Amino acid sequence: MIVRIYPKDYPRLRQIWQSAVLATHDFLKDEDFEFLQNNLSSYFENIDLYGYYDPEGQILGFMGVVSDSLEMIFVDNPCRRMGIGRALIRYAMGKLAVQNVQVNQQNTTAVKFYLHFGFKAASTQAFDRHGKPYPIINMTYSE
Repeated sequence: MIVRIYPKDYPRLRQIWQSAVLATHDFLKDEDFEFLQNNLSSYFENIDLYGYYDPEGQILGFMGVVSDSLEMIFVDNPCRRMGIGRALIRYAMGKLAVQNVQVNQQNTTAVKFYLHFGFKAASTQAFDRHGKPYPIINMTYSE
């Protein structure tokens, strides 16, 4: 089940984020990981959050959306490859009209994930939104 997430769930989102990033973002420097982790609450406050809940009511993955852009999607590492990311992206595209996503170029698994769902590279940038040297691929959905 996918539903909106609110501030009371931020502690669980932090756990999922940490689990997912440690498993998939091995290119991040330790200080950049800490910077991002320390700023999670401000990121969460500025996007619409949706969580994938299991039948027992635990959040196993989540995504953040602004307008037609997917700002983040994370799945708890032990739950990866179970269809949670697929369910979230399909919900984002079908119910929320998401058509854009930015992805770290070094996160090749994520790049392949979005390509699988019909996103195409539209442009690239050498630095992330914080001016860090993590190349970004701007992707758009095209049917």
